[in-house]
Amino acid sequence: MTLVLSSAVASAGEVEVLHWWTSGGEAKAVSVLKKIMEEQGNSWKDFAIAGGGGESAMTVLKTRAVSGNPPSAAQIKGHDIQEWGRLGFLTDLSDVADAESWDKVLPEVVTRVMKYDGNYVAVPVNVHRVNWLWVNPEVLKKSGANVPTSLAEFFVAADKIKAAGFVPLAHGGQPWQDITLFEAVALAVLGAEDYQKAFVSLDMDVLSGDKMTDVFIQFSKMRDYIDPHYRGRSWNAATSMVINGEAAMQIMGDWAKGEFAAAGKVPGKDYLCVAAPGTQGKFTYNIDSFAFFKLSDEANRKAQKELARTILDKNFQEIFNLNKGSIPVRLDMDMSKFDQCALDSMATFKATSTNGELVPSVSQGLATTSYVQAAIFDVVTNFFNAKSPDPEQAASKLARAVKSAI
Repeated sequence: MTLVLSSAVASAGEVEVLHWWTSGGEAKAVSVLKKIMEEQGNSWKDFAIAGGGGESAMTVLKTRAVSGNPPSAAQIKGHDIQEWGRLGFLTDLSDVADAESWDKVLPEVVTRVMKYDGNYVAVPVNVHRVNWLWVNPEVLKKSGANVPTSLAEFFVAADKIKAAGFVPLAHGGQPWQDITLFEAVALAVLGAEDYQKAFVSLDMDVLSGDKMTDVFIQFSKMRDYIDPHYRGRSWNAATSMVINGEAAMQIMGDWAKGEFAAAGKVPGKDYLCVAAPGTQGKFTYNIDSFAFFKLSDEANRKAQKELARTILDKNFQEIFNLNKGSIPVRLDMDMSKFDQCALDSMATFKATSTNGELVPSVSQGLATTSYVQAAIFDVVTNFFNAKSPDPEQAASKLARAVKSAI
């Protein structure tokens, strides 16, 4: 009996997975993947690095990969997948993809991002909608305010909430959170077409134009409704302010829903999820994914392919996304266990994928390269934290910064 056991252990592989899912709802979601992998006889080595935008994790990953010791998989997304592919670090997952019919069950907007040179090198976990407004209805009621559907309505509601002694908008002063707020305002002001021109096509006329100046004007007004202690606050601490009734609203991706769920809150009753003001019928997407690295150990390579297959398994997709707050990336899922926020998200995702209202998130690295993204981050964050910001100058700076990063 001992011989059989030791032989099974010897053939089992190890998967080391780098990610930054460390908040309540996120940690719960990733533990599901760990449990399934361990049930399959593989060992899981958790390589978690805190930090909502993943900047710290990417620094560590670069050091590991260059020294010839990459993890099995790392949380990488968007254009960064292509950059790692070009450097020759990623492994080809075509055999798993063909066996599991990934091309048939995944939307094209997703498969485009997951492939390098025509082959799958990364696996998507979910689709997040980034342009959500999370609302504490009790705070709105106490303030005599209505749920805003436009930017103008948002400022009217925010004035009432502020007068009633609550924080109108919960926000964390980290660059990626500033851009999350900025891109929601940009989508409302520019519309989907000009948003794409600005942040995907990098059209200099749109980036430096009058409408972009207006984006910065509306964006700077948002700061009047954020409490003075916002700098350095994590996104989930900002979500807690809404959960606890300290703040009325937060503009944040649907990973925030995992925090409400972890706190035992019920959508439609304890909190509301509506499109960010002025972005109804539009969908800013973020696709979480794992890129898979070339490994030398045969047992670990087998475990790695098992991990790739498991991530897109229907059972895992359901459990994971129920915990994470996102929607499954597969289009053939039974959504009966999902709440109204997720059903709304899936319906909008499917509709916008054919009508031109689906746009990639700048804050989450889906719209452009990491170089252009960094340039946008600098301009927007400096503007947001300036004592006397100049919107027209900011639009001009944005265009120049993007041009120099291309």
